[in-house]
Amino acid sequence: MSQSRAAAGTATVPPAEVVLAGDLARPSRLTVADLLAWPQRRAAVSFECATSGVQHHRFTGPLLHDVLADAGPVFDPARRKDRLRFLIAVRGADGHRALLSWAEIDPDFGRAPVLLAVRIDDTPLDRDGPQLVLPQDRCGARHISGIDTIRVDGGYTAWT
Repeated sequence: MSQSRAAAGTATVPPAEVVLAGDLARPSRLTVADLLAWPQRRAAVSFECATSGVQHHRFTGPLLHDVLADAGPVFDPARRKDRLRFLIAVRGADGHRALLSWAEIDPDFGRAPVLLAVRIDDTPLDRDGPQLVLPQDRCGARHISGIDTIRVDGGYTAWT
């Protein structure tokens, strides 16, 4: 094996990054190591998978709400319900996408314990990137692996 091929085989793979974008005061890029700075929650989750039946996993990670609230969604502070018009789009590196409303994760409304999992079954997700985990979902279709982008969008105006 050539020296350059051997060096390429041992090259360090950079950790996956999640881009927080959209209507945020502090957009950023986060790694799994960054997400470990938030309080960690654990969830034992069972969900139906169309291709492999019922799945059972243990996930650990911060709440999506905590991470996004820290990024400063640009709600109108004079209007308590302004945050209800915000949507959260999550995309995985494989192109899989899910859409949530801010009201689902907000403690004043749905209070869903949606995680940005940094571990699955005690296996770290440092290289793969975090997973979106919705413990309340019966079907695992909104579980997104290898998240690369989370976009917060409040561009939806009131209907007239």
